[in-house]
Amino acid sequence: MSKKRRERFLIFGSPLIEEDEIREVEATLRSSWLGTGPKVARFEEMFREYTGAEYALALNSCTAGLHLAMLAAGIGPGDEVITTPLTFCATANAVIHTGALPVFVDVERTSMNMDPNLIEAAVTPKTRAILPVHMAGCPSDMNAILDIAERRDLFVIEDAAHCIEGWYKGKKIGNIGDLTCFSFYVTKNIVTGEGGMVTTNREDWADKIKMYALHGMSKDAWKRYSDEGFKHYQVIYPGYKYNMMDIQASLGIHQMKRVDQYLRRREEIWQAYDEAFADLPVFRPLPPEPATVHGRHLYTLLIDTDSIGKSRDEVQQALYEMNIGTGIHFVSLHLHEYYKKRFGFKPDDFPNARFISDRTISLPLSAKLTDEDVEDVISGVSEILGGT
Repeated sequence: MSKKRRERFLIFGSPLIEEDEIREVEATLRSSWLGTGPKVARFEEMFREYTGAEYALALNSCTAGLHLAMLAAGIGPGDEVITTPLTFCATANAVIHTGALPVFVDVERTSMNMDPNLIEAAVTPKTRAILPVHMAGCPSDMNAILDIAERRDLFVIEDAAHCIEGWYKGKKIGNIGDLTCFSFYVTKNIVTGEGGMVTTNREDWADKIKMYALHGMSKDAWKRYSDEGFKHYQVIYPGYKYNMMDIQASLGIHQMKRVDQYLRRREEIWQAYDEAFADLPVFRPLPPEPATVHGRHLYTLLIDTDSIGKSRDEVQQALYEMNIGTGIHFVSLHLHEYYKKRFGFKPDDFPNARFISDRTISLPLSAKLTDEDVEDVISGVSEILGGT
């Protein structure tokens, strides 16, 4: 049977941008205040209230957030940070940018998150922090991680790029660890095009992050040029250019109003996928634990490649030929050239991460998807994997 091809290509991770965002961006452009200003402050306040954290600092990316979170915590050359290899390169790169060493531990096949049973064996006298990644929106086992961190006097810095909406056993992601970093990249559940946020309950860290994000200046641009009057500033650290713009925040303040609405739509799509793929030769994501909310960022299938006699890449190509875009989250970092050469990793050093790397494929899960889009994905996956 020939494969049914969609008329238009279904872009993976295409965001839902509505008229309120478009009008807000236009108003920002007409205001002539394009940089860090009142709309960034408003977005930060909305996010602070949403997570329940004391402080929320808007930045130009989650990568910047991870970097500054570690700098604020005093992590630097000679230190080690324990994290997962099954993540985007930004997680490990941010550690490297501080001068510290990323130390990988393998993941659980079921959750795809760092296996907490392996963390303590990786702790050395140089370890300063644990950096869990809430993979695909599935909260990590934070109780186990926090227990290790408390006993070993370590910081917990969360990579929640996939987990804006997440809750872990009744606790909101963003108000659990010492610092939590979020992403508003164009494929994320809440988008500002590019952008990130760090939440924390420590004022001194919040002050450092705000300072580091804008050249190390003691006052940010909004305070210097607001109607409160001109403020002189001092450069007290050789900082970075990591601040968010009001143009970006113009999107975020309206996206945040619909965070629960968008989650409900992705839940509907998730359930449709779960029902449709129940009998296919795939390993599906597990349901979350009680009082835990999955961020529903990525719907990832692990393809039983032995059963179907096709590689994951062949499946992805077949979906592409049907005009259905997909993603790969992720090829484990220890399999990438840089990390292999820099740290001497071998493919079987992290067997679960390698297993997932060879089989994982992410299906479209945007709130923008129509019912017809969802049916096309289901039909395409079922035909390729089920032979229907």
